[in-house]
Amino acid sequence: MESDERPTKMRKLSRDNSKTDIELKNDPESSHVFHGNGHADDTNKPEKDLPEAGETHQDGESADDGPNTEQDLPNPEETAPSLAAINSSTGDPPLSKNQMKKLRRKAEWESKRDERKAIRKEKEVARRERKKAAKQQAEANGEAPAEPQRKPQPHAVQLPVTIVIDCDFDDLMRDNERISLAAQITRCYSDNRKSLFRAHIVYSSFGGKLKERFDTVLNKNYLSFRGVRAVDTDFVETAEKAKDWMSAADGGKLAGMFSKYADLDDEKREKLKEEGEVVYLSSEADEDLTELKPYSTYIIGGLVDKNREKGVCHRRATQRGIRTARLPIGQYMQMQSRKVLATNHVNEIMIKWLECGDWGEAFMKAIPKRKGGSLKDDEDIKQGNIKKEDDEEEDEKTQSNELGTSGEEHADS
Repeated sequence: MESDERPTKMRKLSRDNSKTDIELKNDPESSHVFHGNGHADDTNKPEKDLPEAGETHQDGESADDGPNTEQDLPNPEETAPSLAAINSSTGDPPLSKNQMKKLRRKAEWESKRDERKAIRKEKEVARRERKKAAKQQAEANGEAPAEPQRKPQPHAVQLPVTIVIDCDFDDLMRDNERISLAAQITRCYSDNRKSLFRAHIVYSSFGGKLKERFDTVLNKNYLSFRGVRAVDTDFVETAEKAKDWMSAADGGKLAGMFSKYADLDDEKREKLKEEGEVVYLSSEADEDLTELKPYSTYIIGGLVDKNREKGVCHRRATQRGIRTARLPIGQYMQMQSRKVLATNHVNEIMIKWLECGDWGEAFMKAIPKRKGGSLKDDEDIKQGNIKKEDDEEEDEKTQSNELGTSGEEHADS
């Protein structure tokens, strides 16, 4: 039987070998596997799929006759794309080189946290040892140990005024901008704590990824900030609560720039509390902030956006019916760059004003030198005030002319 089939088998093999690669690729009877280079190869085919000559399958059909059977087809589980490959092709775009570098640097920084802590501890121990050795050396020489010169700290006075930092812009900032904002509002606390006259500091709408950074990377340090409140309510509700904080027994004294109100009787003081204003500071506002008033709340937009979201704070305040005002920078300062300041700079300017009551001095102390700002002389400031008064008079005349006969008719009636 085997000897009779051998010539037939030999003729078939000879015919297959004479086919070109293209013919083999198009031939359904061919058992060769084609790779990307266009060459055929049958080395990847399992041995069980290559029966001996004359061997029959379970269905009785000879391996030498007819096309490949279903058993010769590849396993679908081996050739179908995996779910992970499909998800990767339809998921988020791959990270850029800069993003990967930032992630690596961040991971490296986090991994060396314990190492940095150990180094700081070693330095502290070494400093104490040096101090102890110097003291022992002074006692051996019969000298009195030198006492550290400590600058006396003046007693800080709490004033009944509130500065709210609106943190409800978490979705408008990138990760690096949130990091910058966290540093800025921490600086606000530091500047207020070191000031001779302090304000109430409140972080409103405190949540999202900004709070997550404070809770994780910064180890919840805001919980130890004295005179600082972190609340989840928005700036409008927070301003209402601030009235109770400032009116409480420990809400603050009428001192410093508020000392002119210290001699008011109880009735006038209650009226002063009711007249407290709520102002959202914005560079897009039409009016200048002339002074800070007691029992008032001043809101700063906690946003770092590189001027992408221009006017967003002004729109938020206008939509909620809150008065807006801008710091009088143009009236007192000659700036070589734009007048938009960081959150901590605005806070520091108001803190400095509470100490000295002069906007020009406050600007010079708080605005960074890189802004290229210089203080206008008194004549420029005076001319600016005169021009502003003239403009206001002209506006009043224009409005009265626009009323025309309608105002007269109303008066006659």
